[in-house]
Amino acid sequence: MLKISILFIFLMPYALCAQNARNMMPHNNVVKDTANQTDLIDVAKLMFRISPKPIKPKEHSKLYFSVLPVSNALPGGVGNTLVTSTTAGMYLGPKATTNLSTASFAPYWNLHNRFGLPLRTRIWLRDNSWLFQGDTRFLVYPQNTWGLGSSGNADRILLDYNYIRFYQSALKRITPYFFAGIGYNLDYHFNMKSDKPNLNLIQHTGYKYGTSENSFSSGISLNLLYDTRNNSINPMPGCYANLIYRVNPVMMGSNSTWRSMYLDLRKYVSLNPAKPNQQNTLAFWSYFWTALDSKTPYLDLPSLGWDPSNRSGRGFAQNRYRGRSLLYFESEFRRDITEDGFLGFVVFANVTTLTGTGSMFQTWHPAAGSGLRIKLNKGSNTNFGIDYGISKGYSGMNLTLGEAF
Repeated sequence: MLKISILFIFLMPYALCAQNARNMMPHNNVVKDTANQTDLIDVAKLMFRISPKPIKPKEHSKLYFSVLPVSNALPGGVGNTLVTSTTAGMYLGPKATTNLSTASFAPYWNLHNRFGLPLRTRIWLRDNSWLFQGDTRFLVYPQNTWGLGSSGNADRILLDYNYIRFYQSALKRITPYFFAGIGYNLDYHFNMKSDKPNLNLIQHTGYKYGTSENSFSSGISLNLLYDTRNNSINPMPGCYANLIYRVNPVMMGSNSTWRSMYLDLRKYVSLNPAKPNQQNTLAFWSYFWTALDSKTPYLDLPSLGWDPSNRSGRGFAQNRYRGRSLLYFESEFRRDITEDGFLGFVVFANVTTLTGTGSMFQTWHPAAGSGLRIKLNKGSNTNFGIDYGISKGYSGMNLTLGEAF
């Protein structure tokens, strides 16, 4: 009975996504007027008495930038880290028929031996005829790893390695909200070594695939997407469903042939549709990620915080749980504090279960927390987020540009 109830909770977004899309989106997909909203740009103008001359915007090419240099403790690492996060939004077609294209670049460095250069893009062509997605990273770690399954807090090692990721996909619109396409995915982990000279990764995990010095995976993906949101930086009422089936054959350079599947479901419910410019939203997110073959490399196995956007598992250390299959569910309440949308708050909770050393549904790992939101750029509706989450044996802060999901 418990498993049936759990599956019902996980599959509930299917029914939510099946609603008529016209009931989920603003009329004609028009972006709401931001004249009555306030962001940090407005505050800066007021403080420094800046009165720029009015500039007539170009309808199809207005660019919105949000830049945030911060010092933060990155999840999964050691010590404080200098982070510079830049998010850009741009409409490549009429706002009434084209979603906001986004690009984010968040280089970081901990002043020692850890740095990263991640670049993510989501480009919508005119009238949403095509969607091009990209995820390119060069990362230098160390990062803690706990092995497979629901291992204890003490059962971890510090794994030092370098990582190159190159993901690119192109999706063609089939219907107004449904897209299908193909992608290429490359993951290269190299120079892997443990901080314990007498304990290597194979001995620690008991897993023999992708636990030597190098691991290389290269393959294609088949992508299906249903998305009624018009802004992925700060989604308003709507629905999102994404299915990625990935195949990594030896003939394309992979160390071993393996396959995986990733299913992502999200739903956003407005609690006050009469005031669309004010945030008062319930957001739900669930994903199921599974390796379909026994020879999947260790660092390519499903892991908490390693979803495509690296936003899951607030309240946990990144990489805390890893297994052959992982099921995740999160809900969040988002609310404006001020009428002009400058300040807001969120309250969130999430739970994870996975297979590794045991079966799924056997052990659940919950976390919860809350956060503050500051409107950084009202043109792209970008918020600066400060979130604090807790779980058993861990607590941590996350700084973000844009919402977690």
